[in-house]
Order: sequence, then C-alpha cells, then structure tokens
Amino acid sequence: MDHSTEIREFLRTRRARITPEEAGLTPHPGARRVPGLRREEVAQLAGVSVDYYVRLERGRTQGVSRTVLDAVARALRLDDAERSHLFDLAQPTDARPRRKRLLSPQRVHPNLYQALDAIGTPAMVQGRRTDVLATNRLAAALYTDFQARPHAERNFLRYLFLDEDARTLYGDHWDKAAAETVASLHLYAGSHHDDPQLSELIGELSLHDKDFRSMWANHDVRAHATGTKHLHHPLVGDLTLDYVTLDVVGAPDQSLIILTPEPASSSAEALSILASWTGTATAASAPDPAEDTRDRTG
Repeated sequence: MDHSTEIREFLRTRRARITPEEAGLTPHPGARRVPGLRREEVAQLAGVSVDYYVRLERGRTQGVSRTVLDAVARALRLDDAERSHLFDLAQPTDARPRRKRLLSPQRVHPNLYQALDAIGTPAMVQGRRTDVLATNRLAAALYTDFQARPHAERNFLRYLFLDEDARTLYGDHWDKAAAETVASLHLYAGSHHDDPQLSELIGELSLHDKDFRSMWANHDVRAHATGTKHLHHPLVGDLTLDYVTLDVVGAPDQSLIILTPEPASSSAEALSILASWTGTATAASAPDPAEDTRDRTG
C-alpha cells in the first residue's frame, strides 16, 4: 500500500462527511464543488495554515507534531479509533520512532485451545489481517471449518467476500458485517502498513470483489470490540448473537472472539440444537501438529 495515498484518502474522506454547518462555520455563498469541508476550512478549524494542511493531506507528514494532529483530529471530529489511525499513519515527531517489525509466525498457546474447548458458545482466535488461527467446533459449525481449508484461505475476510455461503449466512445483514470487518482491517493497516501479506490480501479481494473495493475506498476505521451479529443458519434458522473481542495477553495481534445468545432465547435453543446435531459442544479446532509448524508470518 502507498503510505501517502492512505493518509490523503483517509483525511479526504473524513472531511467529506462534515458540513460547514456541522463544524460551526458559516458556508461561503455559491455552489460547493466538494462534499463536506474544504481544505481551507479544516485548516481554519485546526488553527494551521492552508499550505500546511494541504501538505499534510498530500501525505507529507515529516515533522508533524502530536499537537497539530490532535487539532486536525478535533477539526474532523475523529473518534478514538480514527484518531489512533491518523497517528499511526502520520507518526508525529514527538512519538517514539516506529521500528520496522519482523513479524514472527503466530501460534495459539495450548492453554488457549483448552479455553476454547471449555466455552460452550461459538468462539475463535483471530490473528493478523483477520486470519483465523483456531476455533471451537461450534464456531466451525456456525461459520465454516476453517481448518479444513487450504492454509492461505483461513482468513475471515476472504470467507466473507469470496464464499457465497457467508453471504447466505449473513443475509440482509451482510453489508453491515462486511463493512465493519473491512473497517477493522483498515485500523490494522495503519499500524502494519509494511505487512506484505496484508498487501496481498487487499490486492486479492480488490481484484475479485467489487463490494470490497467500494468498502476499502471509504477508508472507514473501526475497533472490532463488541456488537451483535444477525445470522440465518441453513440448519437451525435465525440467530441473534452478541460478540465480544478480547486481546490475548502475551500474544501480539491475537484476539479471542466469543459469541453468546441471550439466555433462554430462541437463539440459545438454536445453538443447542446445532451443537447436538453436529456433536460440537466442545473440542477446539486446532491444526495438526505437523501443519502447525508452518510459517504463519505477517
């Protein structure tokens, strides 16, 4: 990914969504050629010169300070995830210099497999770029058996965009779920722009799916923390599941995602039926020992 382009498009799309009235400005008379705020209006709100802001939006961030980025974030009304993304992209001079990281292979600790076994609802461990590192069998029954897929295809975004079963499972809620997952990948990309496998993933999905191209071009960012999924499973019907995403301490870029139904609900009953039909109450889906030695870098 071109770093300057990422900064330019992120800032451009953020100012395009705010009107002068929303920003507390009196719009200039006459037709506006761009949606949202003009560059000079962002500069005014941030208290910087127009030339300085134009250089910043063009990706020329050398020497930019945290104070300036904070002012731009306030002017564009960025939320916490968007502000973090801007700082990751711009790397202010008063921040600790970011070293290029050597991304080591990702492994799931045996204790975490045991924890997946003990969770009685769908759960999975995701790594970099939404790679699916492990699931319990109820998650495999709910979505797909990722461990049965070729190694390179064990990725949740690839599943969402390239597998027709995923679109059927999410039904009318697919657009929302896909956009949120793309936004979480954009957040990851801000701090991992030198990840070669990330570039491969974006290139593959952009080539094969117009929906991904459109969503990626929005440059939305989102922290994938909590929410609700609405699914229609071919065996047990409609499911409404709340999810929570927990960082795995001591395992960088690994998250445990747990989905739970409301107690005593129709979704809880449907999950129970799915577990009984498929024999999936426990037993985490782990790689074969020989396969787990493969390099899962990036």
